[in-house]
Amino acid sequence: MTIGSSHCTDQHFLLLLDGDETSAPFRAAAEHVEHCPACQQRLTELSGDNAFWDTQRQLLTPVDGDQTNSGEIYRYHSVETQTADRRGAVETLVRDMLEAPSHPETLGRLGRYEVERIIGVGGMGIVLKGFDTELHRPVAIKLLAPHLSRIGAARQRFAREARAAAAVVHEHVVPIHNVESNVDHPYLVMQYIAGQSLQARVDLSGPLSVSEILRIGQQAASGLAAAHAQGLVHRDVKPANILLENDVDRAYLTDFGLARASDDASLTYTGVVAGTPHYMSPEQADGRPMDHRSDLFSLGSVLYFMATGRPPFRAERPMAVLKRTCHDPHRPAMQANAEIPEELSKTIDRLLEKQPDRRFANAAELQNKLERLLADLQQGKLRLRRAPLLRPWLLAGAAALALFVLVGVTFVVTAQQTRRPADPRRRAPITQESVESIQTRLQQLEGPTQGDLDRLDDELKSLEQLPLPEMDWKETSDAQK
Repeated sequence: MTIGSSHCTDQHFLLLLDGDETSAPFRAAAEHVEHCPACQQRLTELSGDNAFWDTQRQLLTPVDGDQTNSGEIYRYHSVETQTADRRGAVETLVRDMLEAPSHPETLGRLGRYEVERIIGVGGMGIVLKGFDTELHRPVAIKLLAPHLSRIGAARQRFAREARAAAAVVHEHVVPIHNVESNVDHPYLVMQYIAGQSLQARVDLSGPLSVSEILRIGQQAASGLAAAHAQGLVHRDVKPANILLENDVDRAYLTDFGLARASDDASLTYTGVVAGTPHYMSPEQADGRPMDHRSDLFSLGSVLYFMATGRPPFRAERPMAVLKRTCHDPHRPAMQANAEIPEELSKTIDRLLEKQPDRRFANAAELQNKLERLLADLQQGKLRLRRAPLLRPWLLAGAAALALFVLVGVTFVVTAQQTRRPADPRRRAPITQESVESIQTRLQQLEGPTQGDLDRLDDELKSLEQLPLPEMDWKETSDAQK
């Protein structure tokens, strides 16, 4: 089935809506639609009317627009962070998908499960807290989003996630209890983890302690090793997919929605990019062949996030993040956080190597490395680096000094420009706007936090990297006179 330069036929659209996403015809049609606005519009019309799609998009889009800025494609958002109107709309949507409740305090039923409340909403579905009436235990229920329930490819991916996760039996992988894929609204049932995601933990508390980084990293690596032993590549290892159980030092790897068998031809299909930009490996971001070592790069990005409070590669747009991941070096974790031991920083550096063969050979090797570092830390053999105590007056002095230097350089550049005719091929590397922008930020700092310092540091470093124009210092001195 070929498309060529023409538009898709109804046969192509039928294939996209209810076909095998691993087949060559499906891929050819999907690639065409990706670059053809007319076919995108037609596919939208066939899969659901505009009003239907607008409603679903409104319900399943984060209030703060976080998806665009963070680059996280399938991140679930707590309904607690949404407006009352949005929460009410989501609850109404969920009630319409459920059977009548048997108890007035529940939302409804899904088979033998009583649905108690909505945990979160994401691009692929809705996560609910439920109760198994037969086994008398709390469960988490992942319900496929209603606008995807009618699309065959989405249903197949949903069923694949259940099969992939169910195949991995490990203490640090969230177990799957049940799956119902041949119903109007497919859902899978998982163990309910009372706690929060690693993403939420760091967002709330900032960078973690060295012991926490090593413990969570070691447990996540052991879960990955179990998945890799089953021939699976997770492809979406990120902080939002690592759950931390309350009152128990245990982390769980979850969300195998993008997982593929390591011998699946689609892992080597050129041009396919799926995952979360901030935590993708270079080969995954570039659509190149990849294997289990791609997950190790992603886990390295997670370790970096725990150590510094931010991913190793950042930019305004997802595509810019991918470009930086493929081509730019990262700032070592020990430079971004002075408390990170050199040995841990070097371990993260190795995981973030652009070339897969320069990373750890497998997740088990990484697990052993992190276990040794944790043992050394507990025995006092791992030397910790201490950040200097930064008092408010010292911070203010450092900020003022930085501003003084910038203003001085700007004055010199301005004086030089008054002595020479303007060169249209040049532009001043440091502008008055740059200085005023930083000055405004400094004036807003009242008891600067580490985040404030990080942002100021980024701005200063971006200015430091710009070249100064050649100057005749004698002429500059004369100009000042």
